[in-house]
Amino acid sequence: MFIHIGDENVIRSKDIVSIIDLNVIDSSPIIEEMIAHHQQSRRLIGSKKDAKSIVITPKDIYYSPLAIPTLKKRDSIISMISGLDDYSNELEDEENLNK
Repeated sequence: MFIHIGDENVIRSKDIVSIIDLNVIDSSPIIEEMIAHHQQSRRLIGSKKDAKSIVITPKDIYYSPLAIPTLKKRDSIISMISGLDDYSNELEDEENLNK
């Protein structure tokens, strides 16, 4: 499934390695170094201006204007939807039998 993380960025939910609050970045030299490295290699996507979190994938880092709870809700909705049984084929078969 895919998740919209803001700023017209849509990524596969299974590709998300981590979501980190932007306020934590300043207290972690390792994360700052990782962001600097991705910025130099042009794999840092989005604008820091309105960002509330960063979404880390195996290849890229995305600035997201959405807070972590919002992203978690979106992922939960996707998980719920993917966990639903698909009865569409059974409904089509039933409709064909009734014709």
